[in-house]
Amino acid sequence: MTKVAIYARYSSDNQRDASIEDQLRICREHAAKVGWSIFDTYTDHGLSGASMMRPGIQAMMQDAMAGRFDHILAESLDRLSRDQEDVAGIFKRLSFAGVKIVTLSEGEISHLHIGLKGTMNALYLKDLADKTRRGLRGRVEAGKSGGGNSYGYDVVKQFNEDGEAVRGERRINEKQATIVQRIFTEYAAGASPRAIAKQLNSEGVGGPSGKGWGPSTIHGNRQRGTGILNNELYIGRLVWNRLKYVKAPDTGKRISRLNPEEDWIIQDVPEMRIIDQDIWERVKARQAELELKKVKSEQQDFWDRRRPRHLFSGLMKCGVCGGGIVNLNAERAGCANARNKGTCDNKRTIRRDTLETTVLDGLKNHLMDPELCALFAEEYTAHRNRLLMDHNAELVGARAELGKITREIDRLIQAIIDGVPGAQVKDKMGQLEARKIELEAKLEDGEEETVLIHPEMGRYYRDQVAAPGSAAATVPLL
Repeated sequence: MTKVAIYARYSSDNQRDASIEDQLRICREHAAKVGWSIFDTYTDHGLSGASMMRPGIQAMMQDAMAGRFDHILAESLDRLSRDQEDVAGIFKRLSFAGVKIVTLSEGEISHLHIGLKGTMNALYLKDLADKTRRGLRGRVEAGKSGGGNSYGYDVVKQFNEDGEAVRGERRINEKQATIVQRIFTEYAAGASPRAIAKQLNSEGVGGPSGKGWGPSTIHGNRQRGTGILNNELYIGRLVWNRLKYVKAPDTGKRISRLNPEEDWIIQDVPEMRIIDQDIWERVKARQAELELKKVKSEQQDFWDRRRPRHLFSGLMKCGVCGGGIVNLNAERAGCANARNKGTCDNKRTIRRDTLETTVLDGLKNHLMDPELCALFAEEYTAHRNRLLMDHNAELVGARAELGKITREIDRLIQAIIDGVPGAQVKDKMGQLEARKIELEAKLEDGEEETVLIHPEMGRYYRDQVAAPGSAAATVPLL
């Protein structure tokens, strides 16, 4: 009996969990109708189809490559992905694994579907983004918010005569505006963002996210217009399209990039002003002064500065608040929240060399546990054997294709003998001969490998476990 995996997804254009159940239900009904056995269902909730960084589809692809089912069933091809490159990649990998894609909308997916549907999905995403940006630009040019909200303001919810929501309206939040004014005044007087953040946290003042204040929340990035001190809305100046966001093709994460200044949309909204111009200019002057000192210091010290790299950087967490552990000075590490925000009472510190030695010794002792050795042996063997099987399958496929091409060449030769003009088959003959030479070279260089457990596996595992210790000797200890 044919085994099938069902995949369902909804994203920001259809934000409701019921959509998942609806997709699964109709797919199950179709599977029962044609007599397929359902191996498993895979779902992704609230995740965009423009990225492959989805746990559901990643798990499904792994099971497909392992040969655990024969078909994948979905409501439509755009449930798998809306990205043209990703759709083609999914189809290519599943074809290699011998798994067919069937959707309720398009039927069994072929190369033709991949080309046409992939292009249509890509155009849909671009058109959707363009329409959204046009709508947001219209709001900004009318002096309204282009999306999101800034600390110091409240979103105003109101409706027009037809009962439709009027978006982009906001008003000053007097309580938060007082905090904004205080931050600007204290910074202009010489206080550091870290000192301001600590004081606000000690008084229990909630930050923009509803949590504690951090130095970066206050100072932000002057060029990008981020942070409290750089928000021009506080002086009645609305700036939109300063940044654009693109998705990294490998990770699917959004990355911000600064747009050319001529592309910015700027509107005066004097009714939104919170900060006096005098205070704003004093803050900008101090920022410029500190930035100049920083540049000069970096230029003078560039050749003398060392950038030590440490083990476990970014991996350590405070046992009290769960925040990160950072360097406090040349020798010791401690809680970042206790140092920068004052929101954690854990003032304890530890020497970095002691920390690294302790963790490395613990790793060695635990990783040499017999159960972990057995687990490694199992996973290593499965992975290596899978690579060998893929290699052998590729060679088998090449031999089969070579035989097919040889037969086609023989038929063309026979056609010429039977009187077909050579000019009519010349191009096809040239293509087949070129592919034949390519396959013969590939088969000559490649040999099928026997699927065996690697004899050096035990030694390899021990070497890898010991490696962190040898690496530690080359890491500069503070």
